Amino acid sequence: MIKRCAWCSSDPQYVAYHDEEWGVPLHNDRRLFEMLILEGTQAGLSWLTILRKRDNYREAFDNFDARRIASYGKEDIDRLMQNTGIVRNRLKIEASVKNARGFLQLLEEYPSFTSYLWRYVDDVPVQNRWHSIGEIPSQTRVSEQMSRDLKNHGFNFVGPTICYAFMQAVGMVNDHTVDCFRHGEIAKLAKWTGGPL
Repeated sequence: MIKRCAWCSSDPQYVAYHDEEWGVPLHNDRRLFEMLILEGTQAGLSWLTILRKRDNYREAFDNFDARRIASYGKEDIDRLMQNTGIVRNRLKIEASVKNARGFLQLLEEYPSFTSYLWRYVDDVPVQNRWHSIGEIPSQTRVSEQMSRDLKNHGFNFVGPTICYAFMQAVGMVNDHTVDCFRHGEIAKLAKWTGGPL
C-alpha cells in the first residue's frame, strides 16, 4: 500500500494533487501567481474546496493573467461576486486585483516573479525531514519575511501562514513527511540544503 502524507484524504482529486503537484518546484510566473491567489483565497476554508473550484477560478480570472486582473474595476468585481463557481468573498476578490497590481509592480524591480520568490530559498528547494505532520510548522521566519515584503509591495491575504503554505505547494520546501512515497521523489528534484528553514 502506498504511504502518503497524513493530511491527504482519499478524495481522488486530492490524491492526484498530492501525488503530482504538491511540493514540485514551480518556476512559472503565471502559475506561481495563481497559487499565491488560491492560497490566499483558501484562508478559513479547506484546500480541497479551492482545488475543486480551481478550473472555475481559471475561467473567471482570465487564466490568472495578472495584467488583465490588475485592470478589473467595480463591474468586474460585481460580476465575480455573482459567480457561484468561486468563493464569493468580496475582500478576497478585491485582494486578487490588488495582488495582480503588486505582481506587476514587482516585475518592474525583478526579472520575473519566479526570481523574486525563489531568492527566499537561494533558488534551491529546502529538504525538510519531518516524521509527522505535527512537526511541520505553520510559518517560519522566511515566510514571515516573504509576507512582510509582499505586503510592502501592495499584496493582501499573504500572511506568514499563507506564505508558508504557498512555499510548500510550489516546492520551495519539501514538507512531505519522510514516510510518504513522494518525499524521496521530490528530494531528487533538488540538492540537499541542510535542514529546515
